[in-house]
Amino acid sequence: MSSSTRLTGEDLRLCMAWLGPWLVGGCLDLFLQGILATQLVNYFTWYKDDKLSMRVIVAILGVMNVLKTIHSFAIVWIQSIVYFGDLNGAILLNYTTWWQSGNPLIVAICGFYVQMYFCYRLWVISKKWYIVALVTTVFVFAFLSMVVATYFITVPNIPQISNWFAAHLSSVFAGDILMSSTTAYFLIKSKHDVLPPDRLINSLVRLTFQTAAPAAICALFNLAFSQKNPGGSGIISTAFNLMLPKLYAISMMYTLNARRTIRATHSSHNGTSNEISGGRSRVTRRQGDVELGAIQVYTQTETTQQIDVSILFWLLAVRDMFDPTNKNKRGVESKGADDESEQFSNSK
Repeated sequence: MSSSTRLTGEDLRLCMAWLGPWLVGGCLDLFLQGILATQLVNYFTWYKDDKLSMRVIVAILGVMNVLKTIHSFAIVWIQSIVYFGDLNGAILLNYTTWWQSGNPLIVAICGFYVQMYFCYRLWVISKKWYIVALVTTVFVFAFLSMVVATYFITVPNIPQISNWFAAHLSSVFAGDILMSSTTAYFLIKSKHDVLPPDRLINSLVRLTFQTAAPAAICALFNLAFSQKNPGGSGIISTAFNLMLPKLYAISMMYTLNARRTIRATHSSHNGTSNEISGGRSRVTRRQGDVELGAIQVYTQTETTQQIDVSILFWLLAVRDMFDPTNKNKRGVESKGADDESEQFSNSK
């Protein structure tokens, strides 16, 4: 690009503040989609015996996030290619097109879907309806706030957009903090081996994703940058907002897929063996899942190696052929062979 067409000054600042976050967020969305796709493949490979309802929930999650990634890529393509050279037109897409002005609502729908799963999981772990009701109410308010904010985007009304975005993002952050802290508390309270000293790092990583803490951290940055210049000179928070659905989904899939490792850990503590990679697990699950607080009982199948008795007779015959000193002891050897044959037969 020649120097005469290169953006400088105010145009460059507008491009970085209003279009740059879409590009960064779209790239991060695409990167996280790759991680999520691997998790989805692992789930449908490892948990073929899950209930149909759970498999449908995971399938819907996968379709929603694939469509969201396509949507993010399409926005970046339109801004950068279709509106190439029209900076003001590309910026106005935030308010004049449904696919771009509706992006925050789409993000809120994807996040709300996973938030309800974690609220259900919190209920299974804690059995405290008032705690779950509080967290659920916060998330419902956050979703409704985004519905109202989306309406003001289409009007447009900048002051009201800023107010309702602040209400939405602060509610999401508050709900994530409540959900993460209460889930961690009840997990640690219900299981004495959640943070064993010999596997502390791995256990902390597992606990972090099982409480959706990465989404809470992203929501914090989303809230902070959205209030840096509310209604003013940029949409830096968009980069974090595009990441949020994927972090929710990755936390959910990590929680579901971690059941396999938890089963292997529990079976190893009980002195049994369990496969951790490849194929299906050679254990019998009788009730529920560890990550949902239910009890599991494992059985181990012991295999006894059988030895063909004919091999024994063949070895004895070869020994007689190459050991002339034992030719006169055929009767003794035959009797010994009969005794050994009877021993192996009894061992079968």
